[in-house]
Amino acid sequence: MTRYNYASGAPWENIVGYSRAVKVGNTIEVTGTVALNEKNEIVGKGDAYEQTRFIIEKIGKVLETAGAGLKDVVRTRLFVTDISRWEEYGKAHGEFFKDIRPCTTMVEVSKLISPEYLIEIEATAILIM
Repeated sequence: MTRYNYASGAPWENIVGYSRAVKVGNTIEVTGTVALNEKNEIVGKGDAYEQTRFIIEKIGKVLETAGAGLKDVVRTRLFVTDISRWEEYGKAHGEFFKDIRPCTTMVEVSKLISPEYLIEIEATAILIM
């Protein structure tokens, strides 16, 4: 099988040595994604709902590049800095996935790479062939 790596241009991809997404066969893994736009600006500062929405849209874009879409997502992992805001994260997640209903995990972590990030999301997509 062929492996395809997809980059987003995030400043730490080259430093840490990772890809935004990796596709092997019919499986696409999307790395932990935060609310950072193409200008390296944080989107939705202080807003858990808006950061979650932006991240899922960003994941959707890389999946499209890899020949998939959010409809192909079978698992999401949400790493949040304040679990008491679960309804804000969950509301945004549900807007995209209420009909797709992937397996989902939400875990509180002590911090992310920047204190302004409230959430980081990973996703796994599988293309049905």
